[in-house]
Amino acid sequence: MQIIYKIPGYILLLFGGFCLSWGGFIVRSFETSNAWEILLLRSFFFFLGISTFLILIYKKDTLKTIRNSGLAALSGGFVMSFSFISFVFAMMNTSVANVVFIISTQTMFLAILGYFYLKEKVSLIGLLSIILAMTGITVMIGDSLTSGTLFGNLIALVIPISFSILVMIVRKNSNLDLVPAIWYASIFSFFYAFVMVENFIFSSNDILMGFLLGVPQLSFGFICITIGSRTTRSVTVGLLMLTETIFAPFWVWLFLNEIPPLSVFIGGTIIIFAIIVKNLDRNKSFKT
Repeated sequence: MQIIYKIPGYILLLFGGFCLSWGGFIVRSFETSNAWEILLLRSFFFFLGISTFLILIYKKDTLKTIRNSGLAALSGGFVMSFSFISFVFAMMNTSVANVVFIISTQTMFLAILGYFYLKEKVSLIGLLSIILAMTGITVMIGDSLTSGTLFGNLIALVIPISFSILVMIVRKNSNLDLVPAIWYASIFSFFYAFVMVENFIFSSNDILMGFLLGVPQLSFGFICITIGSRTTRSVTVGLLMLTETIFAPFWVWLFLNEIPPLSVFIGGTIIIFAIIVKNLDRNKSFKT
């Protein structure tokens, strides 16, 4: 399993983004329309996938690694678990394109939280990209007031914010291994769903979709991105992560004929442009 660490980072990032891009299509392929049931299956298989990875990598030191990650990993996992909940509910209440465009704004939220939490300076280009990204979100949310997808768009914002908070926790605790935090997140999200779900009888199709959503889509995606980011420049990471943003709407259009309104593409284009601008930033500081 150690061979995965020898694969070039940019390839892992591309593959990770590709895996994550199937989330919307798989959620749409469930027979059940109950979000808690989908979350339960996704979290269960995600827990199995991440646990298997930890055991294969750390072997007899697995429990020690989890224990050593401490309160920081536990709190990071707790925060990230809300992202998993929001993903399912957002996908069921707005278009896939809306969700992935909003998720891609995590780069901007990282800059904002970094300024307040880590006292990192924001460059002029960074400030411009944040304004552009917020403009794109406003365009999409403004349209949702009349299209009935406001709830889905608003809850989708929890995803990039949760991820950004997790990154702040990780950066504040530089000795923290990110994978145990994600492992905790899988446990928390499974617990929420277990408490909320009313029916524990699932069709064979939904069990299969739960496996695909929890292992190939989420486990492989997160593992590849986590490892690939270690050896890839930040600029390249941000650009390669657009793989998910570009392909996710394509899959549901190709297989399910889901075509979001024009405002989504306008807002999404603004967001992607903002991300490209941010990742080309050469970090000349601009003090606010």
